[in-house]
Amino acid sequence: MSIINNLLTKIFGSKYEKDMKEIAPVVAKIKEVYPTLANLSNDELRARTTALRKQIADAIADLQNEIDTLRAEAESADCPVEKKDELYRDIDKKEKEIDEAVEHELDKILPEAFAIMKDTARRFAENEVIEVTATDMDRTLAMTKDFVHVEGDKAYYKNTWMAGGSPIKWEMVHYDVQLIGGVVLHQGKIAEMATGEGKTLVATLPVFLNALPGRGVHVVTVNDYLARRDSEWMGPLYQFHGLTVDCIDKHRPNSKERREAYASDITFGTNNEFGFDYLRDNGATQPEELVQRKHNYAIVDEVDSVLIDDARTPLIISGPVTKRQDQQFDELKPRVERLVEAQKSYVAKLLVEAKAKINSTDDKTKEEGALALFRAYKGLPKNRALIKFLSEPGVKSQMLKTENFYMQENNRNMHIATDPLYFVIDEKNNSIELTDKGIDVLTQASDDSQFFVLPDVGTEIAEIEKSDATDEEKVAKRNELMQNYAIKSERVHTITQLLKAYTLFENGDQYVVIDNKVKIVDEQTAPGSRGQRERED
Repeated sequence: MSIINNLLTKIFGSKYEKDMKEIAPVVAKIKEVYPTLANLSNDELRARTTALRKQIADAIADLQNEIDTLRAEAESADCPVEKKDELYRDIDKKEKEIDEAVEHELDKILPEAFAIMKDTARRFAENEVIEVTATDMDRTLAMTKDFVHVEGDKAYYKNTWMAGGSPIKWEMVHYDVQLIGGVVLHQGKIAEMATGEGKTLVATLPVFLNALPGRGVHVVTVNDYLARRDSEWMGPLYQFHGLTVDCIDKHRPNSKERREAYASDITFGTNNEFGFDYLRDNGATQPEELVQRKHNYAIVDEVDSVLIDDARTPLIISGPVTKRQDQQFDELKPRVERLVEAQKSYVAKLLVEAKAKINSTDDKTKEEGALALFRAYKGLPKNRALIKFLSEPGVKSQMLKTENFYMQENNRNMHIATDPLYFVIDEKNNSIELTDKGIDVLTQASDDSQFFVLPDVGTEIAEIEKSDATDEEKVAKRNELMQNYAIKSERVHTITQLLKAYTLFENGDQYVVIDNKVKIVDEQTAPGSRGQRERED
């Protein structure tokens, strides 16, 4: 097989060679533009950035005017509802056209934009002070930043400033490998770079380019120190060209300051804070409560950690719980406790059977023991006696062999293994499913045998529509059906949450109780990793 792969590589080239063949002409254009900027004054270099921003704005001006006209018509008081829907659909189409037009312009100006950023880095590296004609933004920055001050009509940018609590001196200029990485990131791909290859410097290129339209760029990091440090470290290069920069981790959630941070051209922050703000915005009831604007472009640092490792732990925001939900938990708790005790008792018997049979010399008896062990695992994977037994040599491998057998053909025979249980736990996916046997236990104290069975809404609505009932009667029946579904759906959800609390979550592992408050423990930052972080629920 390796011979074939080598032959194909020789004929068609490797993936790396193909990518480089595509990127090389772009890098060549950047290197062609770069020398032409050296003789420009500092003001002329900044003017080139202003010209690029105007070029983008001019390219979408007509489309933006059309959107403004459509929106004004849609928001007028005398516009019919049907017309509003049509107008907003047209607005959505125009906004997609704007997105495509902006992307097209960015691809056109990429060589010049990258060259401008590289030349800016060079000027900061070669000069202790850079003199420019002062703008309103320069004057605003001078009031709060240590790297710029204004005298008369001149602004002076120093190449030393504080970043992450430490003084730094700018000494970096982009190499070809960083130009390549910048092109890759702009194209929405992953750029893998070794330590020391200047990942942070690479990001300045696509960040600068994609910030030019003024539609917002997010730079996502894994912790608040890096978010603050990078915003302060790279910020002066962007601010030199009139781009606004902020870090959401510096401001309280839902505050005016955080909303302004999102309105900046470039916004730094941690993945958790971006995620929590998204959740809060989706729970907002008034437009003024929103902090984020339309998402445009983002660069994710340590993408494997953010999108794979940390993504295993869900972001949770808490809110007041209605009394009805409290009552549901209180009412259903005794039923769940009976169910859990029944499962514990059954799993204990399965373990006894497994221990007695799994080491048998008779193949059939051995298979029965392995099946009993697998059932115990699907029933209570966190059972301490089970975990201890699985740690014995050869035991876990036998259980996994049994699991693989029942998972064949899309779990076609899995029910044989799980039907005797009261509920089935999928520890990997953090889910629990009731079996018919478990539903029977839950409904023992109820006259309704369908107490925990969700109605088949689609089928029942079809039956209602086919009936001879009047339109009013059909509406009433549909409403009754949907109300019944909502009640049972909430009931099933409550049962599932209670079962998880009793069987999957353990105090000190998945959560802790501090000051009579339950706090979720993040597995990715637990002790032994980067520290422990808790979230209140």
